[in-house]
Amino acid sequence: MLHAENLSMRYFRKTGQANHFHAVKDVSLALRPGEVALLTGRSGSGKTTLLHMLAGLLTPTEGRVRLDDTDLYALPDAALSRLRNAKLGVIPQGRSAVDTLTVLENVLLPQQLRGEKGDAKGALRWLEALGIANLRDARPAELSGGELRRMAIARALAGNPEVVLADEPTGDLDDENTAAVLSLLRKAAVEEGKTVLLVTHDSEALPYGDRIYRMESGALSAQSEE
Repeated sequence: MLHAENLSMRYFRKTGQANHFHAVKDVSLALRPGEVALLTGRSGSGKTTLLHMLAGLLTPTEGRVRLDDTDLYALPDAALSRLRNAKLGVIPQGRSAVDTLTVLENVLLPQQLRGEKGDAKGALRWLEALGIANLRDARPAELSGGELRRMAIARALAGNPEVVLADEPTGDLDDENTAAVLSLLRKAAVEEGKTVLLVTHDSEALPYGDRIYRMESGALSAQSEE
């Protein structure tokens, strides 16, 4: 289980006089295996900042993040990197491909960085499920935005993480591929027992969530259970 406990992120800024801006304010939540949690809210409400802290990518100003009994930010940098690579599958909102690698090589890269050969057959199954197996030998420059997004999803899932943290994974996709991606993430939770957090503006994602959270001005202000 992934826990956030009294998590805050403050940024210092000077606007006439020194003060602090809270991107995230005192957030606590528990993300459970086998469930899809949706995180909604307007742009700038703190959703991506919260996801980055949950992913071990951004050290919080206050609070802590625990994966089961492990406090992520109590780990040395190298140990945190190893844990993140092995157990956390992050689907970023922005472009994250390595331009010099093929699609298949990009998908296998996290596995190879932790010293494994990489499961090419497994990676191809994810590419097939996402409709881009025919692009396995293409370079990122040859792909559309939606194809790049699906490659990033395949990369996150191919490493068999315990937790999947997805930031607007359907943002570049048409209706058909949006439904396919949401179904795939739901299947990863329900059938494989993964913990899935989906940051989204997409109303089509709502039926796929077990829990729905909303961020407002950095605070987790509302939630519901489906």
